[in-house]
Amino acid sequence: MADAEGLLVFADESPPTGPGTDDAPLPWRVLIVDDDADVHEATRFALKGIPILGRPVAFLHAHSGAEALAVLRREQDVAVVLLDVVMETPDAGLRIVSAIREELQLTNLRIVLRTGQPGQAPEMDAISRYDINDYKTKNELTRNKLFTTVTAALRSYDQLQRLDASRRGLQKVIEASNDVMTRPGLRSFAEGIILQMASLIGVAPEGLVCASTIDRSHGDDAPPHFEIIAAAGRFSGLIQKPLEDVADTRIVGALRQSLLERRNLLAAHSVTLFFETPDRHAYAVFVDAPHPIRDLDQNLLHMFCTNMSLCAQNIQLMSALREQAYFDRLAELPNRAAMLRELDRALDDGSSKAQALALIDIDQFSAINDLLGHPYGDELLRAIALRLNADFPGCFVARVAGDVFGLLGQREVLTPAAIDRLFAKPFNIDQVDHPVTVSTGIVHLRDVAGSGSDCIQNAYIALKRAKAGGIGHHAYYSESIANETRDRNRMRIALHRALVQGGQLYPVFQPQLDLRTGCVVGFEALTRWRADDGGHVSPEQFIPVAEQTALIVPIGEWILRHALGVLEKLHQRGHTSLRMSVNVSAVQLRQPDFLALLDRSLDATTVAPGHLELEITESVAALGIDQVRTLLEAIRARGIAIAIDDFGTGYSSLSYLHRLPADRLKIDRSFIHTLDSGQGGRIAEMVIPLGHHLGMKVLAEGVETESQQHRLRALGCDEMQGYVLARPMLADDLPAWLDAFRPAPD
Repeated sequence: MADAEGLLVFADESPPTGPGTDDAPLPWRVLIVDDDADVHEATRFALKGIPILGRPVAFLHAHSGAEALAVLRREQDVAVVLLDVVMETPDAGLRIVSAIREELQLTNLRIVLRTGQPGQAPEMDAISRYDINDYKTKNELTRNKLFTTVTAALRSYDQLQRLDASRRGLQKVIEASNDVMTRPGLRSFAEGIILQMASLIGVAPEGLVCASTIDRSHGDDAPPHFEIIAAAGRFSGLIQKPLEDVADTRIVGALRQSLLERRNLLAAHSVTLFFETPDRHAYAVFVDAPHPIRDLDQNLLHMFCTNMSLCAQNIQLMSALREQAYFDRLAELPNRAAMLRELDRALDDGSSKAQALALIDIDQFSAINDLLGHPYGDELLRAIALRLNADFPGCFVARVAGDVFGLLGQREVLTPAAIDRLFAKPFNIDQVDHPVTVSTGIVHLRDVAGSGSDCIQNAYIALKRAKAGGIGHHAYYSESIANETRDRNRMRIALHRALVQGGQLYPVFQPQLDLRTGCVVGFEALTRWRADDGGHVSPEQFIPVAEQTALIVPIGEWILRHALGVLEKLHQRGHTSLRMSVNVSAVQLRQPDFLALLDRSLDATTVAPGHLELEITESVAALGIDQVRTLLEAIRARGIAIAIDDFGTGYSSLSYLHRLPADRLKIDRSFIHTLDSGQGGRIAEMVIPLGHHLGMKVLAEGVETESQQHRLRALGCDEMQGYVLARPMLADDLPAWLDAFRPAPD
């Protein structure tokens, strides 16, 4: 069975052991470092009583990094450390490895990293830098594999100890191993083996490395085909050619025999070493020697061969980590990191002048996932990836984000028209045609002054501009767009700081008048921003930024609380009939706790819900008319009124108006200004009876002249607000203004 950490606990009993004897061999000393006591017990139980390489195993135990280092300072001849990667800190294991190699200088001690968390794998440079012997997840260490891993580590340790008498040779082996391990990829690894083998025995690197492959074109029984994957010296021109192309039959025979018999060959004037990767892919190394190889050199080469077999496992691990770091498995494409690397290469080698980067964002992809499910969305992404690779064969295609693909290629190829043609045909998913539209941001690399990261950032700036225009749009990066984006980002940062620090944002209140009675019926709460320099930032500038960045949510909550507090004080002064109108954006309505926020805000005051009015715009229909209708009905059920603000400036106004439950219709100021012109007033003439027909009162905003006021009254408009009545005022000025206000005579 398996414990919580994934290390197997075995059900069979440990083998019986007899009494010890005076001439019994000394035990191997293995240190277990883990903060889980069960791991100690399971490891001890799995190997208890089993001799390894003819000697018993004795266990030492440490439960923290400090305790482990104390044991290693105190105890001698510790052969292997089975070390947990994550203990008291996420990097505790690597810190111990660092101390073992750098502080304690225990170069022969073998280190096997273990973890119950596969995501905590060490970085590639850490594996090579600290000479980590092996890395395993705990759930893969079955009894047999644990025995095999420890045996390999002990054999390595024993051989290192035996070579201590030849310190110089041992140092060469370690240096050679470390040098080879720093070479990424099998070919570079193989080239490093040639160079280091030659260095160990003091000869010129006149050798070959050959990998064995099976030629399936003539059936499964066809003889193996050997290919040269790395070479040095006079043979360097034979890379990726058949072994038979080597003219020296002595070399061909030695390599073929080593690969077929899967063993090392030591001759008087040459050495051929055999290596095998964990997936049983075999390769051999031949190195010429002008003089007979000494016994000491043979021992060094055997040791080197053992180390390289272990290194090959780490090469495979590093290759897997490198693939994970640069490859997206879902779309089977390079990922963002790979795109950054490719962009850096293009920018560095000067080939970028004629190239462009296009970022393609799938429109409404989150809605596809929500409606049809994530498996469907994944299939769609894979289908798009296949088509991008097929239709843009000369381009570097990557998945750089969830539903964003990147294409790097020639400018004349990566055009909006070419991308639109690719998506003109629907994608067949589950035998159903699915049309797809995309938004595209394109940047020419000649316009990029920095690195690949700057290039992607500029493409995202263009993509954001494209998405602002609606679905299916594209945009090119330009300096003017970048400046606008930077200005918007600076405003976002300053607005967030103003909200957090307080004092710069403040509410003002504009009165609303009943045109029939001439009495003040309420106020609209508005937000103002006084910047650091004392100047004011226009709401037309900062409100859109607040909505785009979701800062409108805390700002909206803040203005609602302040507005209700001001209204409560006015009611206490006797103005009990007044209402308070507060603007609410679609972003706020989208919040799942919006109704709860309303309830909390009202409960914090004595204001009745019937004295609160929320102003929305027609743009809330974009959230889904049924969803918005349900929410507005829940708000009205509480007694809170709904006003439709800026009527006539949104989209599909009339088609949505009758479906939005509301109490008041506000005519936008742009239509009020035309009342003073000779042909003006036609919109107002239509909107006022329309609102009445739908059971709503009509309020005109932005009324600036008495003639506009009289005309609105004549048209039957119910209420108004604007400079002709009063400018927005601070809360402290409202009581005096109300006390001094007198209705104007008709």
